Amino acid sequence: MITARDVELVWHDLTPRLLEVRRVTRLTPGMVRVTLGGEQLDGFRYAAPDDHVKVFFPAPGAELPVMPTLGEDGLEPPPPGAPLPTYRDYTVRYLRRDERELDIDFALHGHGPGASWAARARPGQRLGILGPRGSTMVPYTFDWYLLGADETALPALGAWLEALPAAATVLALAEVAGAAERQPVAREVTWLHRDRGESLADAVAALELPPGDGYVWIAGEATGLRPVRRDLRGRGLNRDWLEIDGYWKRGVVNLDHHEEDGE
Repeated sequence: MITARDVELVWHDLTPRLLEVRRVTRLTPGMVRVTLGGEQLDGFRYAAPDDHVKVFFPAPGAELPVMPTLGEDGLEPPPPGAPLPTYRDYTVRYLRRDERELDIDFALHGHGPGASWAARARPGQRLGILGPRGSTMVPYTFDWYLLGADETALPALGAWLEALPAAATVLALAEVAGAAERQPVAREVTWLHRDRGESLADAVAALELPPGDGYVWIAGEATGLRPVRRDLRGRGLNRDWLEIDGYWKRGVVNLDHHEEDGE
């Protein structure tokens, strides 16, 4: 039986889609929004703030990405000698069904395929997407919500702040490189600037959590989130209501979305 505060995972069918870049918008010095569009967005599922897709990028010098092959168990490896697809996981920022448009925000940090492509993105280019595979449906009935993100998780944080009811009690933290990386959001956010020595870990450790049942969602660099995870688990919070995800890992080129360690 599902109760008023059960978190439910809803699965979606996987459909590869080839989309065209319609617009490229620089949000901050370190973040660019790419608007993708096309008829293949018909039937696209987007249900939760942190829904994410695999984005498939063209190889250097190629016009089209190598698209995935799906089998009964999901992604199948390409045949021997065939080119490998290049992909990374990204959070959906906006979906406009009537316009057949999808926004994905790219953090321009590092030299991975996503950041490198986004830094030079222009209308007319094409990308592949796959997903979302599922949506984590969190009830909006908790007494409070603690939300935290670094730049890579700002799209999901922004979606969270827009989705929660106006009367919800929300503690929101955002760690960015500096003041130039702040973005307009729907609610009050405590901005943490790394160039001032501020961090999510220190901010969470200093928080006094409200009484009652709370839901925690925090995402960002995996190593920096380990003390956050230890701190919050040590406070006796319900682990079913505690989601702390590593979206990337410093020094690692390829990290699958949502790393959760056992600490």
